[in-house]
Amino acid sequence: MRTVLSVSLPEQLSEELDRASKRTGRNKSDIVKESLSLFLWDMKLRAIQKTLGPKAKKRGLVSEEDIFKAIS
Repeated sequence: MRTVLSVSLPEQLSEELDRASKRTGRNKSDIVKESLSLFLWDMKLRAIQKTLGPKAKKRGLVSEEDIFKAIS
């Protein structure tokens, strides 16, 4: 099932979306869907980092390298 969403964009953002669509050969709807998907993924990641970050630091895991060593 699909939902249609109407979005009002400021003129500058609309023009940038038009240019991106022409430059990439992709339609504006696909660009907006991908952008929203990335935004939502980023929000989820930040929430996880906010929750787990302090716990990881308490265990001495402060870098990606520390984490890779711990799970390897």
